[in-house]
Amino acid sequence: MPGPRPIQVNISEIEKPELIKLVRRHNVAQQIALRARIILAAADDQSNAQIARTLHVTMDTVRLWRRRWADLRPISIDDLSIEERLEDLPRPGAPARITAEQACQIAALACEEPEDSERPITHWTAREVADEVIQRGIVEQISPRHAARLLKRCRC
Repeated sequence: MPGPRPIQVNISEIEKPELIKLVRRHNVAQQIALRARIILAAADDQSNAQIARTLHVTMDTVRLWRRRWADLRPISIDDLSIEERLEDLPRPGAPARITAEQACQIAALACEEPEDSERPITHWTAREVADEVIQRGIVEQISPRHAARLLKRCRC
């Protein structure tokens, strides 16, 4: 006797090509591409077991992404893109000490010329950015390594 019927996955005419693009794109995270494959297979009425076997994942993974997709369906694509729907949820842990606004201020500082801040250098280093951020009072403390990570994340 078969088990409970899996959650129905519906994809619109707008979502399907976007999911296919994610699967085929070369510069997409493999986790995102895999999740897109799960959603496409689920929309083709494949069972959880078939999808798990074909994609070499657990049935729990297939169930999770079916449920997550169904839960996010009411949200407009303009508000939450296909790729964002397939990203990991925030994980628990210590709250961020640097706000998004502070990170933007740090990025803006890195775009300025060091001479404008009366620094005797021609290019910013992680240490100089960290020192200037503290001097301007953007944050109370930041390590050069953390400043570099923030700038790398925003691709400055």
